[in-house]
Amino acid sequence: MNDLRFTKDVVDAGLASAMTLADQLATMQAADAVELLNELELDDTIGIIAEMPRDHAVLILDQPELHSAATIIEALPDAAACALLDAMSADRVTDIFHELDEKVRDRLFPGLGRETQAALRKLLRYPPHTAGSLMTTEFVSVPANWSVAQTLQYIREVERSRETVYAIYVTDPATKSLLRAVALRRLITSEPDVSIMSVGRDVAPVTVAPLTDQEDVARLFRKHDLLAVPVVNDGNQIIGIVTVDDVIDAMTQEMTEDTLKFGGMEALNKPYMQIGFLHMIRKRAGWLGVLFLSEMLTASAMQHFEGELERAVVLTLFIPLIMSSGGNSGSQATSLLIRALALQELRLKDWWRVALREIPTGLVLGSFLGLIGVVRITTWQMLGLFDYGPHWPLIAATVGTALVGIVTFGSLVGSMLPFILQKTGFDPASASAPFVATLVDVTGLVIYFSIALVILSGTLL
Repeated sequence: MNDLRFTKDVVDAGLASAMTLADQLATMQAADAVELLNELELDDTIGIIAEMPRDHAVLILDQPELHSAATIIEALPDAAACALLDAMSADRVTDIFHELDEKVRDRLFPGLGRETQAALRKLLRYPPHTAGSLMTTEFVSVPANWSVAQTLQYIREVERSRETVYAIYVTDPATKSLLRAVALRRLITSEPDVSIMSVGRDVAPVTVAPLTDQEDVARLFRKHDLLAVPVVNDGNQIIGIVTVDDVIDAMTQEMTEDTLKFGGMEALNKPYMQIGFLHMIRKRAGWLGVLFLSEMLTASAMQHFEGELERAVVLTLFIPLIMSSGGNSGSQATSLLIRALALQELRLKDWWRVALREIPTGLVLGSFLGLIGVVRITTWQMLGLFDYGPHWPLIAATVGTALVGIVTFGSLVGSMLPFILQKTGFDPASASAPFVATLVDVTGLVIYFSIALVILSGTLL
């Protein structure tokens, strides 16, 4: 940590050349070096990467946390860029190629080694957010007729060209189908002359198909406490592995996207400070426009009750209270249900069970808030803090009853929207808090003034 602080001070003071900084960064942990590089100007980062020893530059570029890795690769001379890409893990190279323009990909691809080209052809054909897009083709597999000694010798020979050796995958010598996954720990504690098939438990390994969604892959990792999972084709032949670090990176990205959707905007694919002004406007304007048009329905609802508002202006005092309570209850329910659906705690067929649960929940929560509202109006009236008029008990009853109805409706709508969106093929996270709040605002006003018409008819209305 002291080295990192010293290097930052040197950069801030402008006292080091790119070569000097490259030498210093080469002695640091890759994660710390990435943290520093992310704070520099992009041109400075490119110069430092260009001056670094190749092995350490590869470690840096292999970190998903490094900002603008694709831009750095594009800015380097083609020969240097291809040399770095050849030395990187296949899945990381694939991520970078996804970010590059088509012209740049076409320019760099011929300069890559055959193994890298073959891996890219295989990995680029899988859709994003699937096991195939996450996997690496750098794994260790051996035929079932090998001994432990042969396997260990093979690992020594290929270890540097493999991303990880969490497990050794044993395949049928004839069909190449996957038979077993042997943990490295079990391998090195076994007798050298025994068969590799005699090592470990005689159970079929956990596998995934290349088109398996990354969220389902993550659930498998959590369920079975995996460090890596093999990806197999229709013939049960292993075509790659997904490692736990790749799953963590994917889930972090997924959580970021969902968080942005909860906030009512499109997902961003770059760090905040690297997003252009116009690009940021485009990302935020769409949702704001939709929400604004939706809120116009609120104005229409108020116009519909214009006469009631003129006769009972006191009702307007509680509109913000009514609208926020319904929106908050709906947002709570939406957040709970989106998480439950993501963790597969609930299925689409469970919608009716959720509805039966949320209706009494909404009634209780609404009654709780309604009681607070009644107590507040009564207290202010009794203490002389505000005069609600001679019919204040009816106003208190209106507010309390409206809160029961609106909170119940908000809870029900907020819990059902994720089911509806998932059923229609949309991401449930799109049922963001602002969207739910807007929907409940409009209906909340209708409920509020409808209850007011019933309770206050013949008095204020």
